[in-house]
Amino acid sequence: MIDITDKNAFITGSSRGIGQQIAIGLANLGCNIIIHGRTQQGCNKTQSLLSKFSINTYCVYGELSNENDVKHLIKQIENLNIKIDILYNNAGIMTPYKTDYLQHSGEDWMLSMKVNVFSVYSLCSAFIPLMLENKFGRIINVISGIKHEPELAPYGASKWALIKLTDDFAVKLKDTNVRINTLDPGWLRTDLGGEYADHPVEAVLPGALAPALIENNGPNGESFLAINK
Repeated sequence: MIDITDKNAFITGSSRGIGQQIAIGLANLGCNIIIHGRTQQGCNKTQSLLSKFSINTYCVYGELSNENDVKHLIKQIENLNIKIDILYNNAGIMTPYKTDYLQHSGEDWMLSMKVNVFSVYSLCSAFIPLMLENKFGRIINVISGIKHEPELAPYGASKWALIKLTDDFAVKLKDTNVRINTLDPGWLRTDLGGEYADHPVEAVLPGALAPALIENNGPNGESFLAINK
């Protein structure tokens, strides 16, 4: 397990839920945190929770479904003038459950892909070159163990696309100190997971920290479980 004291972690969707828990967990290990929310005000709760740690915190904002917002988000991070050591692509969206599984709209499909795949690709494209230059990087893409749920087809398919994207990137990063892996957080009681999920959101720790703490020659293109099934 590496020491991440004074490293900088950018966690999408860290204004609440799983991302907020990951921010707390990394901050507890001395990692500086870049909080992301849809709006600037959305960062306030997480910033308050992190105030007890002796770290630097920053806030960036933007809708991941909007290409211009994603570009602006990247620019905000660049303007911080700090290197990104850990990119935690946590944010995700689940479009409505459709009992008639053959009636998902084109809008549902496109929104799922924009947030769950396209934005991840854009953020990886922005920060992988800098990680390679700095000879260090950890990228974690949050996936889902969902299966046999065509009622949620756009969500499920977008998460499988993210697995494929991660696998392909891992090949290119094989002989570097940049590691890219996925995390299945499990079924947690969040806004996305719902009130009947198996576990409270806090159960994502400490498992969700593992892929951020691997050695330079550690797993690459593999999937981690936050909660052992």
